[in-house]
Amino acid sequence: QVQLVESGGGSVQAGGSLRLSCAASVYRFCMGWFRQAPGKEREGVAAIGSDGSTKYADSVKGRFTISKDFAKNTLYLQMNSLAPEDTAVYYCAANPSLRGFSGGYCWTTLSAAADNYWGQGTQVTVSS
Repeated sequence: QVQLVESGGGSVQAGGSLRLSCAASVYRFCMGWFRQAPGKEREGVAAIGSDGSTKYADSVKGRFTISKDFAKNTLYLQMNSLAPEDTAVYYCAANPSLRGFSGGYCWTTLSAAADNYWGQGTQVTVSS
């Protein structure tokens, strides 16, 4: 059983920054961040593989950074240059069955997998 506990959401003005954290019991497998805006489907934001390689949605590339801290058992999403269209509930996802894969593979598989573990979600609101 994988437990994911998110924190770090909040309200910020456009151009600001936030860092989301996801405390995970075990995380040497595919992990990622997703988001869901009101009235929209959940979409992938970023993924990180067992080797530390990463992949991002085009909409956040160059602004967001996904990373892991093995010592703290925590997954992060550093979000810079935030824009109103980044407003959403952000979810941490993990899939223990996906070990030893790259960020690119994790990106594709996490988006389609039905057996992911999910955090409870944290709200990010960006005002103009």
